[in-house]
Amino acid sequence: MSKEDFLYPRGRYYGHVKPENLVFNANLQEFAQRVSYICNLETGGKVPPDEAYEQIKFLWKQLKHSKKQLKIGEQPSQNNGSEDG
Repeated sequence: MSKEDFLYPRGRYYGHVKPENLVFNANLQEFAQRVSYICNLETGGKVPPDEAYEQIKFLWKQLKHSKKQLKIGEQPSQNNGSEDG
């Protein structure tokens, strides 16, 4: 097992298999792992609470940007209704 696999384990993906879903799932797992490390460092007194908050806030913004870029959760575009009727 490599150091990367040990430090950043990945779970299996059981959802609808599409490239963007797989990428977002990897991003989500990385987010969760990093938040866990930050929380543990803060709990152990190694990182002040305000710094932990800012780091998690930054990671959240990255995840949110990833979701937007990958168009996760958006409905497929349909005819705007202008051609009907």
